[in-house]
Amino acid sequence: VQLQASGGGLVQAGGSLRLSCAASGRTFSSYGMGWFRQAPEKERECVATVNWNGGITRYADSVKGRFTIFRDNAKSTVYLEMNSLKPEDTAVYYCAASGAYSRSTYVAMTDANDYVYWGQGTQVTVSS
Repeated sequence: VQLQASGGGLVQAGGSLRLSCAASGRTFSSYGMGWFRQAPEKERECVATVNWNGGITRYADSVKGRFTIFRDNAKSTVYLEMNSLKPEDTAVYYCAASGAYSRSTYVAMTDANDYVYWGQGTQVTVSS
């Protein structure tokens, strides 16, 4: 599976961005999908995950109510809608896919070790 993330950029605090991650390769619906981020000098953290049909989503406490993850299996794409952005959301955002038909396919775990395939990352910068 190859993942191509896009949609990052520079935005003012309070603004919005939508990240997209297009997948190519095997059946997209066999994968759980996640968005992770890493800020300078900080550890990578899970932002949001979604199971194969969008029925289960999980979010970091820091983004609940502001970010929404969703997927379009017909387009083999997962999205992260980010609203009310804050300077502390500044990071490189990575999309990731779980192993095919793994536990995260069904229940969207937030452990990065569940995710086998990673995109190249897209920079999100939120100015104050």
